[in-house]
Amino acid sequence: MNQPSKLFLYVGSYSGADVNGIHVLQFEPEQGGALTLLSGVKGVANPTFINVDEQRLRLYSIGEKVNGHGVKEGEVIAYSVERESGALSEISRTETMLAEGAIATTTCHIARDSGSKFLVVASYHGGQIGLVSLDAEGKTVRLTDFAVHSGRGAHPERQDRPHPHSATFSPDERFLFVCDLGIDVIRAYRINAEKETLELHGDTPLHPGAGPRHFAFHPDGRSAYVINEVDSTITSFTYDAAAGTLSPVVTVPTLPEDYTEENTCAEIALSPDGRYLYGSNRGHDSIVVYAVDPATARLTLVEHTSTHGGHPRHFALTPGGDYLIAANRDSNNLVVFARDSASGKLTFTGHEAQVPKPVCVKPVYLKA
Repeated sequence: MNQPSKLFLYVGSYSGADVNGIHVLQFEPEQGGALTLLSGVKGVANPTFINVDEQRLRLYSIGEKVNGHGVKEGEVIAYSVERESGALSEISRTETMLAEGAIATTTCHIARDSGSKFLVVASYHGGQIGLVSLDAEGKTVRLTDFAVHSGRGAHPERQDRPHPHSATFSPDERFLFVCDLGIDVIRAYRINAEKETLELHGDTPLHPGAGPRHFAFHPDGRSAYVINEVDSTITSFTYDAAAGTLSPVVTVPTLPEDYTEENTCAEIALSPDGRYLYGSNRGHDSIVVYAVDPATARLTLVEHTSTHGGHPRHFALTPGGDYLIAANRDSNNLVVFARDSASGKLTFTGHEAQVPKPVCVKPVYLKA
């Protein structure tokens, strides 16, 4: 008889290398979303964003180190995942973009193709994205290519130079879409697998001062959505998969009309059925919910829900979309919400867990 799958949460955080930076928790749907902290791993500074390959039992994390000149640089670490307990064991570590002068090249995001041939990392401070190869065992090999962005945006402080913040593969993985917060552009690349290089495909400009941060495709692959950190908006697009191009449809606010205090946006995600979109507000400390018209990519406001904590840097829907877990960085907690599939609305379950400075949360089923 097959054993049931276990649902684990892997959480990346701001931390020093001397304390647990990646945390492993078990999620209990049968108990309404109860969380139990199981284990953690040390040895890497600021493993703030992670990617999990549940099929090959691998987890990939960004990290940072200091070079001989005292400047911070990025690295990627690969871990094997123990199927029964979810525990992590390091199997490889590879540096990413080297710093030039005093400008740091630490990274803020990591993505992986479905075939686990490459990782893509984004360097917010360095204005670059990097391509890292993986071997047949899922170990990191080397940085094979990197692309440097240039220019500036409308905001004098937040957009003084390029700031790539994420990279997202198209559903067919023919294209890679990079959100550059600093220059108000979503830049598309192709990956030349034979040469292991990044090839520029084209740009989709955003309105001035938007600050595109994270990006998500609709499950049907015909539309896409970006959350704009700087001006607290979401922009929707229709997507031409053959041409690899985005056409803007509408831009909507993430905040209530009467909210006038400081706010920046962070994460964006769609429900598995594509009917609802979710985005996080840091300042208002909420999740905004929009209903999605997949035929037109137009959005209709549903609600704003408090995250029961400060600075929701990230959130994730569980597989199947029954729950949403918010990672509140400044209040050091993970908070569990039940999601109504018919209305899209969120309800606090009463379940939460204390995790220091959580930045990224990834729910993963592992078959026992």
